[in-house]
Amino acid sequence: MSISLSSPPSSPSLLKPGKLRSQAQSSAPNLSFSNLQRPLPRIRASSNNASSSLETGRCLSTELDLVSNFSDIVPDTVIFDDFERFPPTAATVSSSLLLGILSLPDTKFKSAVDTALVDSECYVHGDSGVRLSCFFNKALVNVGSDLAKLVPGRVSTEVDARLAYDTHGIVRKVHELLKLYNEVEVPPERLLFKIPATWQGIEASKLLESEGIQTHMTFVYSFCQAAAAAQAGASVIQIFVGRLRDWARNHSGDPEIEAACKSGEDPGLALVNKAYNYIHKYGHKSRLMAAAVRNKQDLFSLLGVDYIIASLKVMQSLKDSITSPEEKYAFARKLSPTSAMGYDFSEKELVKWDQLSFAKALGPAAEELLSAGLDGYINQAKRVEELFSKIWPPPNV
Repeated sequence: MSISLSSPPSSPSLLKPGKLRSQAQSSAPNLSFSNLQRPLPRIRASSNNASSSLETGRCLSTELDLVSNFSDIVPDTVIFDDFERFPPTAATVSSSLLLGILSLPDTKFKSAVDTALVDSECYVHGDSGVRLSCFFNKALVNVGSDLAKLVPGRVSTEVDARLAYDTHGIVRKVHELLKLYNEVEVPPERLLFKIPATWQGIEASKLLESEGIQTHMTFVYSFCQAAAAAQAGASVIQIFVGRLRDWARNHSGDPEIEAACKSGEDPGLALVNKAYNYIHKYGHKSRLMAAAVRNKQDLFSLLGVDYIIASLKVMQSLKDSITSPEEKYAFARKLSPTSAMGYDFSEKELVKWDQLSFAKALGPAAEELLSAGLDGYINQAKRVEELFSKIWPPPNV
């Protein structure tokens, strides 16, 4: 779901725009990120028979209360049907989200898409491809702007995955989106731009971050991607824990994954651990996000990482699990800047990454999962454009 950094709505009714579901299983969770320059916000879950009491020492706490003291726990949801149970602190404006909006004509954000489709700057283009791209950009920004008024997180806006191997194309697209956000008065400090972690995407991140434009690297499945993104200065680096585990169950031949399994580690958890320690040991500014976290044990193993994207099933289980004051001490931070100082890296892992070393180190798991993720994003973008072409021009245009 798409969410941004403006003040939370004052009326609960604003949190009930309708039930919109994800249109693609391959899409990443739509979320936005809290102010990266401030202490991380914490989600507080209420319960009929428990209260959040870690700081006060009163009564009982939920597990969600307790784990939120170590990491920012973000619900993995695409739309607003779960706002009241788990008020999201962050989300992404994406092609998947636009597909959801287009599938439900009465959704709150339909007007944002309709406004894009009647924008005079777009429909004057004679070239249908240019016109559709304009509609797409306007729709993303209009929805992102609406969401910026609803939630206390940053809006992460998906960059067209068809540009994943075009550094300057990515930079141009981000500048286009940023200009549109400026026109609707969403300031740049409220924004992140979600870029696939190809080498070209990482180079684009480096250029954009040098301009003060904050980037969110996605589809990270290997240490070289995480380390190169950190060296580029990416603001957020997203690792998919569950997807790496799935790959390892059904494939072999990836040295990084086999090394983790040989040492008795889950490959997804091991990558988050290594990336976190690398970022903190060597003073990189990046924040690390663990996504596709599918069970509580994974979440407990990652406490201390900046962001954890948890499924609604896991979130509900955490919220329903009540702990006594004595039990709260069983929750411990697993990742910390202090412990990162003792982590040992090999000489091969401490290189200054370039395109050649990056390509050699990527490995089959990252190659396959990155390709699958890009294909999913590209297919979603094409479906949005197909729908736009069918409903344009709207009435009265």
